[in-house]
Amino acid sequence: MEATYIKRKKDGRIHIMSGNKGDIVLKWTIIILAILTVVAFLFFNYAGLELGSAIRETAYNLKVMFLEPTLNHFDLGEAFYQIGITLGLAFLATIIGAVIAFFLSLMTAANLAPVWVSRTVRVFVAIIRAVPTVLWVLIFAIAAGLGSEAAILGMLFHSIAYLVKAFSEAFEEVDKGIFEALRSTGANWWHIVKSGVLPSTFTYLLSWTFLRFEINFGVAVAMGAAAGAGGIGFELFMASSFYFDLREVGFITYSILIIAFLLEVISTRLKKRYFPATTTK
Repeated sequence: MEATYIKRKKDGRIHIMSGNKGDIVLKWTIIILAILTVVAFLFFNYAGLELGSAIRETAYNLKVMFLEPTLNHFDLGEAFYQIGITLGLAFLATIIGAVIAFFLSLMTAANLAPVWVSRTVRVFVAIIRAVPTVLWVLIFAIAAGLGSEAAILGMLFHSIAYLVKAFSEAFEEVDKGIFEALRSTGANWWHIVKSGVLPSTFTYLLSWTFLRFEINFGVAVAMGAAAGAGGIGFELFMASSFYFDLREVGFITYSILIIAFLLEVISTRLKKRYFPATTTK
């Protein structure tokens, strides 16, 4: 059922409008962006562009890339090794970030920490989260030099900020009755966390951590070349920009898609294992 809201005009008349303000803002935002997109295309420089030739060449490149994938500059064993490096970068950034984020989120949750501590940590992680992961990686690449260290530190920073928000919100949703029951038995703060908070939120922490691992894998691919971290992302950069080997680009793309698919399958299985009620709805 469509919501309605009332708008009073200057002359005192009341105008009833359907929908809500959020829907109207979203609709006009899409319309404005669509108009700006059309205007941008009109201002492009199309001098020397042969549309028919461009379409044919693009179609040929896509056919070579995705229908004739092969390896020319390294073998299959090296490909698995590079994929392992990328997964390792994502895994380290996620695990270390999850551990640090867990303790920081205990200081961020409003029901576990003093108000001033919670607000201070929230502001700190919000600033970190506002900076994109790629930019953090580039910052550390400049400060610490190109390499896997810069990639891990950059992903780690954003992972901590991301997981602190997710973990703290899970902690704040714990039933207040659990806290009252534990306090009535004389439990201290750490006992409340260990016996009340963790058992109630463990599945959520696991789910959010794995979701961040999926995100970090994609970032690790992108940062393989940008930060000199190596891995399959670096090989993709070399094949596309240095060798211009479309067949190798296609093979690496398929490899990345397969890994992403496997991660999604694992994620789905975890959700079915730990959230059976939500998956059957």
